[in-house]
Amino acid sequence: MQMPTYDPSNAECLVYVYREGLASAVGHDLEIEVTDFRIEVGGDGAVDAEFAADSLRVRHAVEDRQPRPGKLSAKDKKKIERNIQKDVLETKRFPVINFKSTEVQRTDGRVRVDGVLSLHGVERNLGLDGRVDGDQTVAEVGFDQRDFDIAPYKALLGALKLKPRVDVVVRVPFVPSE
Repeated sequence: MQMPTYDPSNAECLVYVYREGLASAVGHDLEIEVTDFRIEVGGDGAVDAEFAADSLRVRHAVEDRQPRPGKLSAKDKKKIERNIQKDVLETKRFPVINFKSTEVQRTDGRVRVDGVLSLHGVERNLGLDGRVDGDQTVAEVGFDQRDFDIAPYKALLGALKLKPRVDVVVRVPFVPSE
């Protein structure tokens, strides 16, 4: 039996970043879509995932993860994406982000996946919590980008900056275990 493989054609990976600082009123919390990835799930639930670091695209500004249409121009989005690639993730040096599970636990419609995230040349243990939501399995994880030697983005002499915490949400079609 072929194991499920997910990519942007049948799954979704979103990154949420949040603003802070004295000038935070002029900034925006952001929802960023990863547009190039592959997630393979083995028969035992093991997960092996690869994400292209240069494929992050700003979808829109958000408030409490709800879209705020019209808050960002196409030019703003492109500028943010360039900053992510050049200054934040340094995608020329670190083109790939990987996650490989080390343990998977399932209980009552929930799943816990522990593994190793390789990001920006640094490997760290990370645990994802997943749940079934209708016809999807939704996994979420939050982490401090400084743990991966990433300095949160700053502008206006530090008066506008992003919080160190980043949240990632992955949605894949629900596949019942046999």
